Amino acid sequence: MMVRHIVRKEFTDLLRDGRFRWCAAIVGVLLLVSLGSGWVETRRAEAAHSAAQETARDHWESQGEKNPHSAAHYGIYAFKPRLPLSFLDQGVDPYTGTSVWLEAHRQNDFLMRPAQDATAGQRLGALTAAQVLQYLVPLLIILLAFGALAGEREQGTLRQLLATGISRRDLALGKALGVAGALALLLIPAAVVGSAAITLGSPGPAATPFARGTVLAAGYLAYFAVFVALSLAVSAWVRSARTALVALLGIWVLNGLVAPRVAVDLSKWLHPTPSAVEFARTMEREIRSGVPGIERPDRGATTDRLLAEHGVESVDDLPVNVVGVYLQESEEFANQIFDRNYGALWNRFEQQGVVHEALSVAAPLLAVRTLSMGLAGTDVEQHRHFATAAEEYRRDLMRRMNGDLAENSRTGETYIATEDTWAEVPPFQYDAPSLGWVLQNRTLSIAMLGLWLVGAFLVAGSLVRRAEVA
Repeated sequence: MMVRHIVRKEFTDLLRDGRFRWCAAIVGVLLLVSLGSGWVETRRAEAAHSAAQETARDHWESQGEKNPHSAAHYGIYAFKPRLPLSFLDQGVDPYTGTSVWLEAHRQNDFLMRPAQDATAGQRLGALTAAQVLQYLVPLLIILLAFGALAGEREQGTLRQLLATGISRRDLALGKALGVAGALALLLIPAAVVGSAAITLGSPGPAATPFARGTVLAAGYLAYFAVFVALSLAVSAWVRSARTALVALLGIWVLNGLVAPRVAVDLSKWLHPTPSAVEFARTMEREIRSGVPGIERPDRGATTDRLLAEHGVESVDDLPVNVVGVYLQESEEFANQIFDRNYGALWNRFEQQGVVHEALSVAAPLLAVRTLSMGLAGTDVEQHRHFATAAEEYRRDLMRRMNGDLAENSRTGETYIATEDTWAEVPPFQYDAPSLGWVLQNRTLSIAMLGLWLVGAFLVAGSLVRRAEVA
């Protein structure tokens, strides 16, 4: 009963406080605007990608009669679909790109990177729902809870409250629940808007948007609970509300501004990556000169092997076109070079991500940010998942084109394939990874966020029990 009265009193006081109403209104408007603008942008991008994919497919099928290998060089674009929750968190998409040109002999970089053409100010000014939840809501929690116990001590009412028989633990619990109730007035409407956006949006290639959304909501609630506990702990520890506010603002700055910058610099220092120019030159050099352990194809050797396999003495007697077989062997050779270089690059990116997650032991923002990107489908791992699927499609396309040339013509002939050959190539279809796959990749972030939650409540409980009354 006493806890219930404290919750009601704390909740009522917050609602009557003009500072809370103004701050909550500002944060609420920013959150709703970011949700709406993110949903509109996601729908626009999804429609544009769908139209572009259809146009690319139409261009492929209507390219006219030509040599199949020429068609392989003609190529086709693949567009990364937007997952249902990507309107909440853009993640790395503005930096990694959303489309890739699939052609013979090359594994190309992704195109359409909005951050590449944006100024530094535009990149800093991008407003997403994830940024509001990660930065502004914790700041609002601090403004609501910094004086929970320190303020009562300054006013001389803490001793009176404890004299009524209520324990310090119940008093802190009541105040925490009162703050949570006030926050619910802000977060529940946003959750309703977000759920409606998921319902109205296209399900896309992810079959479980609501399951992802539920886990994402739980992650953010844990993140907010950490700040509620930290605010109560500091408020119980220091002697004045002003000191509590300064200390909590310092924690907010370290968590939101300092730690992310340190994580970026440290991850780059520990696991450096080559520049785009250096990376491209390395692959070109290895394809041109070869590398130890990867056999470079030779047309003469290919011809001799085919003659021996088919038991004939002349290429004119071969049932296949030597050129088509050799071209496919060249593709397989280049693919090994691509796997060698891109595999190392992707591994470096993921190692940098592990550094970010490990450093979340010092800042819960790093844990919730990587978890948010993962569930929204905009992290590095899921970009790699799509890039791998697109590359597999490219290799299958090249195999089909070279195989058609090898099987339907003979060496020295001029072979022209019809448009039916292009139509027989299946369109590119992408299946996004499951929720279990995402959570497996974010195990460290989940563990760190859980560690922060448990640790913050333990510290808060300890400091509240030892809080001075005057």
